[in-house]
Amino acid sequence: MMTIASDIEVLARFGRALAGPIRCRIMLALCQAPAHPAELADALGISRTRLSNHLARLRDCGLVVTVPVGRRTRYELADECLGHALDDLRTAVVAVEADRA
Repeated sequence: MMTIASDIEVLARFGRALAGPIRCRIMLALCQAPAHPAELADALGISRTRLSNHLARLRDCGLVVTVPVGRRTRYELADECLGHALDDLRTAVVAVEADRA
């Protein structure tokens, strides 16, 4: 059973991970499909070194995992529920912005 403290820590880690726009773009890309780092770097238009740093941060937060595929490594969301959570967050933000207008 999770405690309130662990729930708060999970939310804080999620927030820290999504605080960077590049990490948000990575998460949204991985919602569409798992990908290899080279593919992600090309799709996002960033260097592989920069991508690697952001992927390490997302791994440390427990949001993405690596899957060995032969001699390569593929990245994917740690849990498919994360994709649903991101969609819910985007919808909530859009709703807030619509209310301001």
